Amino acid sequence: MDQTSSDQALLARQIKDYCQVGIDLIWQRQIIFGAALALAAFYYDVWLALGVLVFVLTSEIYDCWVFKRALNWNGKDRSTEKRFMWQIYIGTILSASVISGYAIGIAVLQGHTTHFMPLFFLFAAALFAAMNNHQLKSVLTIRLLIYGATFLYIPIRDIVLTDAPLKSELWAQLFTSLFVLFFIIDSSRHYLQLYRTQVAQMRQLRVEHENSQMAYRAKTEFVSTMSHELRTPLTSIKGSVDLVNSGILGELPDQVSKTLKVAQRNCTRLLTLINEILDLQSVESGRVTFETETLDLGETIEQSVSDNEPFASRLNVQVDFTAPAGSVWVNSDRARLQQVFSNILSNAAKFSPADSTVDVRTEVGQSHVDILFSDKGIGLSEEDYDKVFDRFTQIDSSDTRQIGGTGLGMNISKRIMEALGGSISYRKNPDRGTTFIVRLPLSEV
Repeated sequence: MDQTSSDQALLARQIKDYCQVGIDLIWQRQIIFGAALALAAFYYDVWLALGVLVFVLTSEIYDCWVFKRALNWNGKDRSTEKRFMWQIYIGTILSASVISGYAIGIAVLQGHTTHFMPLFFLFAAALFAAMNNHQLKSVLTIRLLIYGATFLYIPIRDIVLTDAPLKSELWAQLFTSLFVLFFIIDSSRHYLQLYRTQVAQMRQLRVEHENSQMAYRAKTEFVSTMSHELRTPLTSIKGSVDLVNSGILGELPDQVSKTLKVAQRNCTRLLTLINEILDLQSVESGRVTFETETLDLGETIEQSVSDNEPFASRLNVQVDFTAPAGSVWVNSDRARLQQVFSNILSNAAKFSPADSTVDVRTEVGQSHVDILFSDKGIGLSEEDYDKVFDRFTQIDSSDTRQIGGTGLGMNISKRIMEALGGSISYRKNPDRGTTFIVRLPLSEV
């Protein structure tokens, strides 16, 4: 983005910030105006209060019209930007003149004396502007110039009309007004500087966010490309190792067979890692397509249990599924749902002691169904929730851990369940082990 475009975007942001504050403070302004006009009507002149009220309503209606249109603006058209600035200038002159006219009117009715009430309201209006109109320096300057001129006009008028000597309180009022003006200008400068600092910080944060997003996309594309490139030769290598180790090509010496089995296991682990990385990249980028259909949940769970029983058996773990009493229907993606079930069942088997059982059952509610997977394993603490569902994280992450895995399965499962409109969580069992809970909305069938 060039300097001109950057400056234009900054001014558009300032206009919108100014208008948003104007909308947010609309009722606060009405309360202040109401109090000031009520005092004027009760203590001084009803017609003055009514006249000022008409101009206040006109000013407020005009400002709200400009503010709402500016907030709906896309911030890109230069000519529209200039038009909004001129409309804001008009509104600023109108509203500041109304307030100044109110102060001068009260001062005239009070006569030649100290004018606490009109000057106080004028001071409050100036301080209100310093606090809330600093988004646009030119607008704040116009408003403060009108208020400042009124601040000086009221005491100078009294001094001129009465030919007051220097020791008169009217001169003290003029000097006090000068001091108040200095205070307001200094406060305005402070708020203006604070706003500009915040804007600069926000711009820097946006730039850093855009840079981090670009770096993240580059990293994602690199990981995805590398994973695709690695999967093809690795699949070929694994197929060759499996073929040789199967004995079809001839008997192998024991040492060669043991070595090939190590290569076979590690090829499987690498291929699993690559496939899960590709799954994760697809889910994160939104490229995963879900083919939802009405499923009999009991049948889907039973198939997942059957698919994972051989793996559990190798670890001397039994999977016991208690089927629901009747058909339970859900709208979901069969393949993705079974992927989630397989992740949970394989983890439950890996972390369960030998000769134990993983119990699978369902609990049907009014609008949802829970699938519960209870194991007799190490028992996860609720404090480890983020770690369990984070990427590349395992509860036992030491170099000596006995259980293999990528640390991606549960993170992918969580993302899949969220995309399917369900959820996945867990709780620690009272005695031993952990129960993972997959929740799905029931179908209306």
